[in-house]
Amino acid sequence: MDVRFLHPEDERQTVEHLGGPRVLLLIDEIKSFLSEVNSFMELIRPNTRYDFVGKRKFTLWVSTIVLLLSVGSILLHGGLRYGVDFAGGLLIQVKFTKPVDIAEVRSALETMGYQGANVQKFGGEDEFLVRMEKVSEDLEEVSRSMQASLHDRFKEQGVEIRRVEVVGPKVGSDLKRKALWAVGLSFLGILIYVGVRFHEFAYGFGGIVALVHDIIVTYGAISIFNLEYSLSLLAVILTIIGFSINDTIVIFDRVRENIKKMRKEELPTIFNVSINETLGRTILTTGTVMMVLLILFFFGGEVIHDFTIALIVGLITGTYSTVYVASPVVLLWEKHITGRKRKR
Repeated sequence: MDVRFLHPEDERQTVEHLGGPRVLLLIDEIKSFLSEVNSFMELIRPNTRYDFVGKRKFTLWVSTIVLLLSVGSILLHGGLRYGVDFAGGLLIQVKFTKPVDIAEVRSALETMGYQGANVQKFGGEDEFLVRMEKVSEDLEEVSRSMQASLHDRFKEQGVEIRRVEVVGPKVGSDLKRKALWAVGLSFLGILIYVGVRFHEFAYGFGGIVALVHDIIVTYGAISIFNLEYSLSLLAVILTIIGFSINDTIVIFDRVRENIKKMRKEELPTIFNVSINETLGRTILTTGTVMMVLLILFFFGGEVIHDFTIALIVGLITGTYSTVYVASPVVLLWEKHITGRKRKR
């Protein structure tokens, strides 16, 4: 089969023959529009040269202060505020169709014999969360009894049980252990993957240091904002690990390509060029995810409020650490450990 492509001038003459000047005008307008779209989407110009690496000493102090605040908050609060998933116990989300004061709910539960119950507002004015931790009795029986007592006590106010979570202490302890294994194994897998991909330990080590930074800062935010650490927030931690290392690998991959092209340049210069070349991609990726998270934060409801806050903090620190933690660590390793700093 003989396939032939027309020369641009022949193509233009063919279009003139088929549709005349109007078709040509339409094609030119489409090309102009696509050119403008491409120019708009190109947030970072090709020759942009922000000196990210040159600010690494300042950002080192910023990271140190933030890490100290995070660790200090966790120690000051005596650890994280574990939810029912990890601490074990009973959680009931209840909504009343008529106005009910929180003090009235607390008083009613104490009268019913549930002195250890913790009541807090949740979502709307007439919606509450009732928690009981470290219950020695059968949790399922306590749950059924409490629900029945609430229905009897607040008949006139109209009780709607929206959610019930029952987790035994052994299950909660088992979930804690599995959560630690999940985070630890993800770190190990990433270290091996990055080390094999780039054939150098420094890159894997830089990625892991950045991840440790992200995890500590996110846990610090969970502590500072007094968020309840549950399975959903564990999912946030694992999501941050994946998001952060993906961004780091994109930059390290560009560094590997530029090392071959820029053999006469110093390694800090190569890192700076690589970060600038991938900056547009980083802004678009992080920006679109952030828009979704902000929509969830403002319109997603109270149920995913803690989840969204933790993910926003993790997204910010993950993007920051890719540029200002992972890259400087690799540069320090290359300079002081392997002694392979590139010279002109």
